[in-house]
Amino acid sequence: MTLIRFFPRMIKMYELRPYQNEAVQKTIKHFQKERVPAVIVLPTGAGKSLVIAELAKIANGRVLVLAHVKELVEQNHQKYQSYELEAGIFSAGLGKKEVSDKVIFGSIQSVARAPNEFFNDFSLVIIDECHRISQDKESQYHQVLNELKEKNERLCILGLTATPYRMGLGWIYEFHYKGSLKTKEDRFFKKCIFELSLSYMIKNNFLTTPIKIDSPVACYDFSNLKINNSSYTNKEIENCLKDQARITPSIIQNIIDLTEENSRQGVMIFTSTVRHAKEILKLLPKGVSELIVGDTLLDERDSIIQDFKNKKIKYLVNVSVLTTGFDAPHVDLIAILRPTESAGLYQQIIGRGLRLAPNKKDCLILDYTGQDHSIFSPEIGEDRPSDKTVPVEIECPSCEYKNQFWGIKDEFDEIIEHFGRQCHGATEEPQSLEIVPCGFRFRFKLCDQCNSENDIAARQCRDCEHLLVDTDQKLKDAMSLKDAHVLRPDTMTFERSFDKKGQERLEIRYYDFDAEFLTEYHYFSKENDSKTFYYNFTRMHKKRPEKNLFIKNLEDALEYQDQFRMPLFIIARKKKHFWTIREKIF
Repeated sequence: MTLIRFFPRMIKMYELRPYQNEAVQKTIKHFQKERVPAVIVLPTGAGKSLVIAELAKIANGRVLVLAHVKELVEQNHQKYQSYELEAGIFSAGLGKKEVSDKVIFGSIQSVARAPNEFFNDFSLVIIDECHRISQDKESQYHQVLNELKEKNERLCILGLTATPYRMGLGWIYEFHYKGSLKTKEDRFFKKCIFELSLSYMIKNNFLTTPIKIDSPVACYDFSNLKINNSSYTNKEIENCLKDQARITPSIIQNIIDLTEENSRQGVMIFTSTVRHAKEILKLLPKGVSELIVGDTLLDERDSIIQDFKNKKIKYLVNVSVLTTGFDAPHVDLIAILRPTESAGLYQQIIGRGLRLAPNKKDCLILDYTGQDHSIFSPEIGEDRPSDKTVPVEIECPSCEYKNQFWGIKDEFDEIIEHFGRQCHGATEEPQSLEIVPCGFRFRFKLCDQCNSENDIAARQCRDCEHLLVDTDQKLKDAMSLKDAHVLRPDTMTFERSFDKKGQERLEIRYYDFDAEFLTEYHYFSKENDSKTFYYNFTRMHKKRPEKNLFIKNLEDALEYQDQFRMPLFIIARKKKHFWTIREKIF
């Protein structure tokens, strides 16, 4: 299939915004070059339906546009029809199963049950909210796409989403067009070919300005919730809220007060669980408040949404059902009372209130979770090491790619330390289209045989193939030995000292909570001592491993001691009457 501009007759035209046109052109260029499934990332309110309509209009061949809810099917269909073009709908929820048009807008549930002949002749498939395609090869999306590819092996598959990162999975694509490898694991979508940030949309007045207020009166304490690369469970959330019921009335009263004081037109409240949502609804003004949950009957849900859009209802409470496929531009207050698992999900929730509308100057964001998510923070992709960490940008010294890692900043907003492991930068070979990772390692595990740098999770040395001992196993083994000592340091000190011969040396001590300590010494009197210090200490201890830090003498070591990080554990072995440090675990 070749995508071309082809207008069989005079039709109504939209003037695409510059970024929408760029997204269309990037799609054309990608599929002219190769046919691997691709993703476009656009924030909520960026006009995905217009991009879909334009691509469907100019495509040479039949087009199938898929979505997971009937609201999106209808919304995308209406936008295409506004071009004064005809298109079919294949959705049981909308009561239509049309099959003969060049462009078909369908729900995945209905298309998955379509007869075999339905799948003939499609050359382009566009999937809205494509992050919903799972890794399960037996899922409805995979079944439909396999059926389509059987009919046309050169099928072009394009996904659109505002949230390309999923908890429990990670990035939904492998390579980003700006030069980063998001994952080495196999993904259905191979490349992100265009992305637009939320900050760009707001800065250029394509979306309204969000005004965030953290914990206006009080906030829930969700600190006991743990993210282990998966979403929170309802039971975990309920346990957190059980002892915090007294907070809810004051929170809801605060929402009502701010709504009335600021003459807000539409309020969306995102809650944690159904029980929580019902409790909140009882506290809201009667007659102008409604609740939508997953079990709400479709007819009732449609009626509530329509009343909300018509401003008959001011307060709309929901539990994880209106984060996508919902368009009510007048919404100008978002209240978040549920913990959010990722920056992407948080931004998607806020996006419900950022569309432009008459008499709307801004959108008030009330966050009662105490989780301190940022409206504009990028998705890091790794678990947050601690509450003290924030997203930081770290340039790779090898390929100059600007990585997004978790890190720690001082009061002057300077980066003190970061926790990035490997550069995410990558290049695409122009001829073979092969993706070549940068490979630079910020953090690494040293092979005790050849001293080469390996990924900190590696089990085998990449150079000599020596089996690398697992960190936990090292600790376990050390603790079982009589002549080994394991210390968990709390403090690390640098001092100038002298040995029995009067030679000057650097003395580094590691103290634990009980004031026990282990010591190591470094000399700088010989020509190669500075190199020895670099390989034995500096390269593993640097807080900023991408920075050049070569200690030439003892004075340098004392001056730059705050540039070094402390190990998590130290393993020492008895040598005559003294403990000698043999291993450091970071």
